[in-house]
Amino acid sequence: TYDRAHIQAWLNNGHRTCPRTQQVLSHLILTPNYLVRNMIQQWCESQGIELPAPQNGTGDVYQEGITQGDRVHLDSLLQKIAFPSMEEQKQAAKELRFLTKRASSFRTLLGQAPDAMPLLLSLLSRVDSDLHPEVQEDVVTTILNLSIHDDNKKLVAEAPEAIPLLIKALKSGTMQTRSNSAAALFSLSALDANKIKIGEAGAIGPLIELLDQGSTMAKKDAASAIFNLCIMHDNRARAVRHGAIPVLLNAIKNESSGLVDESLAILSMLSSYQQALEEIVRNGGVQCLLDIIRENTSERNRENAVATLYSVCWNDRSKLREVREEEDENSSLSLLSQNGTSRARRKAAGILDRVRRFTNTA
Repeated sequence: TYDRAHIQAWLNNGHRTCPRTQQVLSHLILTPNYLVRNMIQQWCESQGIELPAPQNGTGDVYQEGITQGDRVHLDSLLQKIAFPSMEEQKQAAKELRFLTKRASSFRTLLGQAPDAMPLLLSLLSRVDSDLHPEVQEDVVTTILNLSIHDDNKKLVAEAPEAIPLLIKALKSGTMQTRSNSAAALFSLSALDANKIKIGEAGAIGPLIELLDQGSTMAKKDAASAIFNLCIMHDNRARAVRHGAIPVLLNAIKNESSGLVDESLAILSMLSSYQQALEEIVRNGGVQCLLDIIRENTSERNRENAVATLYSVCWNDRSKLREVREEEDENSSLSLLSQNGTSRARRKAAGILDRVRRFTNTA
């Protein structure tokens, strides 16, 4: 019962019980025992014996350890999702969530099943988030787990209803569902084509709302998704239109939010957009950025803050006087121009040069 080939042969013969205890197996995913393998490897090295190379699977066994039993079990779960019984659907959705979390091989197998995405999305479209919130959460989380596998990102996004249904869950689900929806959108947005689809489908607004009002983990998932999406310029405009700037500045001012790093990175990215600069000034962002430059200990945060401030000062000369007052009192930019990252030093020096040239007439 410790040899993978024999275990797979046992399962391939249709057995669903442990050969020693006769207990029914809760699932058919094989998890490699790396501790035992490491002990064997160490013994072989000490004895001067070459460790035998693992044999490739044959027949219906995938190289990643997927057995024919796994495929039969998956088919059974997908059939249950298609059943009219909500109890059967709930059980199947929960088990798919569990299996796709535990085993990358099962994520591969589920992605290869032609009916998997249509059935999952059909259930997600029918489920009432008020009556069956746990089903919505399980299906969304299964899609999240599925999307982690690189080969599945394109597959999921190409399903016509996938992104709209994730956005619907992002708006109306439990906090955990909303968090996992944001995480799924973040995972899918690794592909540039998906960034465009997700932005055009209307995800930016709900993500910003989650960043503003969600739980700590939900906010982090939302911030990660927003950052990835805003790599595309069209999504930056959408983020600003949906009120990203005041939400980001509030997170930066509130150190206990745990979102200072992410928010500064997003703000720096958005500062290439004209309306964002106006919003930063209107919401007291200049002083907020100066505070980060003066007090924050993270080089990356100071770099993002000074890069944003540089864009503000280039766009609005009237803020140079405020910058000069900070510089006269604390020499924050002078210190950064000497001790920051190369980009931070360059931006700080640029601001100081602009302050010297324009403050007399600002």
